[in-house]
Amino acid sequence: MEALSKSQRARLAIRTFKVISDALILRGYYKASGKSGEKLSESLQEFDPEIYGSMSDPRIIELQGLEYVMDRMPRGIEKCNRIVLTAGDDFRETSFEKIIPLKRRRKSYVVSDKEICFVITRGLTEIYDIITHLTFLNIESQKIQQQVSTIDEEPCAEWIALRDLVESGISPEGKELDQAIWNLSIILGRTYRETRVSYENFDNYHLKNGNYNNGLLGTIYEMGHRIIEEKRSRENLLTITFTPSLQEMIGVHKYATLWAKNIKRFLHDSGLDKRDIHVVSANMHSMVNLLYGAGFLKENGVTIPEDLYTMISDIKDVKADIYEYASPHGFSYLKDTSESNIDAMVIDSGAIRGSFLHGSIKCDYEYLQKEKPVIVVLDYAFGAQAFEILDELLCPCHLHENELRFAFKSINIMGKAGILAGNKGDIMLATSHVMEGTPNNYIVSNDLHIDDFDEGYPIYEGPIVTVLGTSLQNRDVLERFHSSNWKAIGLEMEGGHYQRAISAAIIRGHVDSDIKTRYAYYASDNPLQHGQSLAAGPMGDIGIVPTYMITKVIFEKIATKEPAPVCDS
Repeated sequence: MEALSKSQRARLAIRTFKVISDALILRGYYKASGKSGEKLSESLQEFDPEIYGSMSDPRIIELQGLEYVMDRMPRGIEKCNRIVLTAGDDFRETSFEKIIPLKRRRKSYVVSDKEICFVITRGLTEIYDIITHLTFLNIESQKIQQQVSTIDEEPCAEWIALRDLVESGISPEGKELDQAIWNLSIILGRTYRETRVSYENFDNYHLKNGNYNNGLLGTIYEMGHRIIEEKRSRENLLTITFTPSLQEMIGVHKYATLWAKNIKRFLHDSGLDKRDIHVVSANMHSMVNLLYGAGFLKENGVTIPEDLYTMISDIKDVKADIYEYASPHGFSYLKDTSESNIDAMVIDSGAIRGSFLHGSIKCDYEYLQKEKPVIVVLDYAFGAQAFEILDELLCPCHLHENELRFAFKSINIMGKAGILAGNKGDIMLATSHVMEGTPNNYIVSNDLHIDDFDEGYPIYEGPIVTVLGTSLQNRDVLERFHSSNWKAIGLEMEGGHYQRAISAAIIRGHVDSDIKTRYAYYASDNPLQHGQSLAAGPMGDIGIVPTYMITKVIFEKIATKEPAPVCDS
């Protein structure tokens, strides 16, 4: 039999992981250390995601990957042996503690000391994400248990010291802390310095930002302790359950339907439903800062810098609320109430004045005053959720027994993406979206071009891979997409799903076939380079220039009348 290449084995492992996950969701449960869970672990280790670093090395515990996961999972997940995923939120009038992780907008409830329930509102991608993180945690927990167990299955001295310290509830300081970190480094197979850095990240950072985890010492102890308890009794095996309500919800746009209807109702009630509408998928700060930043600084007595990106930095230093400044001038913030976890903004561009805008922004004020297009800014969707929310938003809506149809003129996607062709902070323009693991590929007629942006800035044009999840990035697969005939320049999670919704809306007659589509991404990581995966941490100030350059270009496209077509004859 012909040997498979590394990328082929990795793609097979990714497909296996997805197929098993789909089967387990339909089955209704699985045990992480049972046969199904072991198969998931084998698949995850086979395709060895870049974000999980040294997960496949049995000698050491992966710390950056662990920090990445714990930032996106609820506090206490490391000690649970029962985890439930459900679609229905039955906890509103209970005493169960509600937990939302630091860096992932997902809702969970602590049912007991050993049980957590996730309420799934963002579709299959969220389920895959949770299963992947749980599989990683189980692999690392098993490694910890193996590290601390002697030949006769007795715990080593370092483990006994860690157990006594954690169970005492005392936070060590000075020499005691140094000793605790040294003992922990032996358990982890890491150097003292690596362990110390991870301790600082887990403990000091999170204590300053709301205590989102139980600290590195407590987390490692509970991870190993859970597996030790599993070895003592199969009743303690970690069991993941998928409720019938979750199974029934898959493929049904329950939350997206409510979300889209809320936005359309606001547009109708505000008298904006007859205007041209431009949808922008972006963060919740760039468009409002761009459009109102200069006026906001002026009102607060701050000199407006000549450089746009310096102005954006200055806005951060002003204690006043820019939303409050913008509200009387056509700006509305729509806090999500549908549980989709996607807030929105509605901006009536007819209320925008020249004094609001920075001098570097090109704008046709006569066109804005005459046509008054409406800009609807959507917060980032999560993976396949992007199809659901855009599919529902572009559909006609029934309000007060009347069918409302909206004039959507452009769909603008500004997102973070991993880059394969350049470096963090560079910009990528999609010419197509390649859906990883499926035969679905979408050509993009992108209305954004390199010459729209600041001259000399590093910008790449080409296909973008839409991956199943950030935790499923494999170096060999990505290198294959980049170096083969695909010539992919980057990877992300939502673009292909957005394009699928746009294509469906055109086919069904919900939007015109000539609707403008604009896709631009700024590089948040480079998974082909060691140490530059998403687990390496946030971009920091390096993200300001590409984020606001893209936002500026998108607004200028919206705020300028398209020239009439020239007849060749």
